[in-house]
Amino acid sequence: MVKDLLRPDYIFESSWEVCNKVGGIYTVLSTRAKTLQDEMKDRILFIGPDFWKENESPYFREEKSLFAAWQWVAKESGLSVRVGRWTVPGEPIAILVDFSPFFEQKNEIYAWLWEHYGVDSLHAYGDYDEASMFSYAAARVVESFYHWKTELGEWKDGVEKIVYHANEWMCGLGALYVNNHLPQIGTVFTTHATSIGRSIAGNQKPLYDYLFAYNGDQMAGELNMQSKHSIEKQTAMFVDCFTTVSDITANECKELLDKPVDVVLPNGFDNSFVPKTAVFTRKRRAARRRLLDVANALLGETLGDDTLIVSTSGRYEFRNKGIDVFVEAMNRLLRDRDLKKKVLAFIEVPGWVGEPRKDLQERLAGKASYDTPLDVPQVTHWLHNMSHDNVLGMMKYYDMHNRREDNVKVIFLPCYLDGQDGIVNLSYYDVVLGNDLCIYPSYYEPWGYTPLEAIAFKVPCITTDLAGFGLWANKEIGRYGEIEDGVKVIHRTDYNYSEVADAIKDTVARFSAMDDKEVEACRKKADALSKKALWSEFIQYYHEAYDIALRKAAARMDNHR
Repeated sequence: MVKDLLRPDYIFESSWEVCNKVGGIYTVLSTRAKTLQDEMKDRILFIGPDFWKENESPYFREEKSLFAAWQWVAKESGLSVRVGRWTVPGEPIAILVDFSPFFEQKNEIYAWLWEHYGVDSLHAYGDYDEASMFSYAAARVVESFYHWKTELGEWKDGVEKIVYHANEWMCGLGALYVNNHLPQIGTVFTTHATSIGRSIAGNQKPLYDYLFAYNGDQMAGELNMQSKHSIEKQTAMFVDCFTTVSDITANECKELLDKPVDVVLPNGFDNSFVPKTAVFTRKRRAARRRLLDVANALLGETLGDDTLIVSTSGRYEFRNKGIDVFVEAMNRLLRDRDLKKKVLAFIEVPGWVGEPRKDLQERLAGKASYDTPLDVPQVTHWLHNMSHDNVLGMMKYYDMHNRREDNVKVIFLPCYLDGQDGIVNLSYYDVVLGNDLCIYPSYYEPWGYTPLEAIAFKVPCITTDLAGFGLWANKEIGRYGEIEDGVKVIHRTDYNYSEVADAIKDTVARFSAMDDKEVEACRKKADALSKKALWSEFIQYYHEAYDIALRKAAARMDNHR
């Protein structure tokens, strides 16, 4: 079957997160880049926003000699671009485009969008304008490059097989522009989470039980999401191939965007940065040592290496990411008679962080051990909104003050772990491998990189079947995953919060009673499962999507002739 797939000669892929690390889509694109670059050899071009004025993007290296002649042509036509390499494995070509000049034409662009595709940009606010102008600029880059190659005679119009791949509603406008102005190019659109689904979940409304009954357009009006929903829905309708990242989000697309997806593109992983055996063991020891040192300095205790270190992490979406259930479960674990070890639980979620605590830094710098806790022994960095923070508020409500007699200590690490936070000073990946168990009880999670990253670092994890990754794990295991399989998948609904908290508590208690051999078996299973989610396994779904888009473009050109 694979032999019959149409393969693209060139791929253009646009995203707000090309050379711009702001969220999970950066991980998707940057880890997939090497697999496609190996196949395409500089015939995949990533297009991202160029708003790097004073400070250069740390993920971009400009190379003025790349397509030098085209850069001049682009400039002549009013496009300000910089071409270079995205400094991730594979180092694919990246084109950064300055979209600011197009704000002057915003009304005309939106009018065109309304006339041709019925997209309602009237209610736009926030990041809608910025994203739309970038999206338009990205499409103009493709148009300019296409005409340049054609005029050179390198591309025969309509013969070359070219794909334009747009990620998220933020790149929808560009996909529609390409669809309209360059019908010979096959268009692919990936929604990584529907804007309206995320909004329903984030506004404390039950999403899943009522999914069949929600009207996406109506909900968009109610939640003030008309413009984002409109561009996302119309892009899904008009592109050649509409895709998303998991079965759970595919269902959401069908119900809320009224458009079934053509292909599901699960998010893979590139494990090239998982350290090998000797380095892995050394890094794991160092991470555990550091986490215990931080905890002991903060708590005024001497927790030893037999402490069970667990954590949750991700974006600070208190309900969607299940941070609330994590705190709930740790509170219940405090009174659990089956718990066989002391538990040190970290919440590694970037909050509105102020500065690292000076008193904690001083203790960490000294060699002495302390037997009294610091004030507020629940947090490593001061926050700008201590009294209004959800994590600290919930811990206070439950009277969780990390007392000496408590067998479960919960510590909020409210900053990006980039190796320079002032307290832990290790990168996120270096911290993850120090854990015994990672817990991600998501309520809304289209895919779920955090559990996939955990098992790639041989750390067993707990997740739910409302995460795309959790559903995938169940499918691979052939039933609901248990912790002995490397991934425990908990059934989660709109209303079973309490049962989920109990299931987490029971799983941690069970894990605490395992001997070294049993723990090692769990770690091996986690590692083996992660290998099934490598990009080398998942890239086939992208080839399906490209094939669909290219066939539709070819049929369109045949009809034109």
